[in-house]
Amino acid sequence: MSRIGVLALQGDVREHLHTLGALGAEAVPVKTPQELARVEGLIIPGGESTVIDKLSRMYGVADALKARIADGFPVYGSCAGMIMLANTIADPTTNLMGEPQQSFGGIDMVVRRNAFGRQVDSFEVDMQVRGLESVSSQDPDEPTKPVRAVFIRAPWVESIGTSVEALATIPAANTPMNADGVQVDRIVAVRSGNLLATSFHPEVTGERRIHELFIHMIRGEA
Repeated sequence: MSRIGVLALQGDVREHLHTLGALGAEAVPVKTPQELARVEGLIIPGGESTVIDKLSRMYGVADALKARIADGFPVYGSCAGMIMLANTIADPTTNLMGEPQQSFGGIDMVVRRNAFGRQVDSFEVDMQVRGLESVSSQDPDEPTKPVRAVFIRAPWVESIGTSVEALATIPAANTPMNADGVQVDRIVAVRSGNLLATSFHPEVTGERRIHELFIHMIRGEA
């Protein structure tokens, strides 16, 4: 049984713990470097990336997590978690000291915060996510079924490096216009080695295949 942590500083921690438990993993909350050292993989949940950044440094877990990521530690980031795994945040906020928001990094990508709009602009859409073919299921057709994706003040990926694979994009029709008044397709799921990130929240719809893919990554099966 895989022992997987959920960074329990802020956000929808309970939903990720529940999904992991339903898949047979030992799911535990993680706040400290000591707790981080005892898990085989980690999920960074959705929430407020600025708060996660601040509290991770306050609890002393930020540097420990950055070091483990550099060593190949498996991490999955959902929504705010995607922002925290980005090497570059396109629009970082600043704190009262004038310091820019920090991320844990690890994925060579540029992410824009709240890119799809405010809370009232939240939406759901069915979409194909590549990589689910490796997910075992009692239903042989399940890996090819669309994922029901929930976007809540979600980021998107503006660009990726050569080491990053785009797993899912959202059609231009579902994206706001850019500065040139044009709607374009946007990347909303990526993988880079042992790092996985989605703009959306699979944990709130009962969708388990993203988490199952992550468990397979931890075990070296995907």
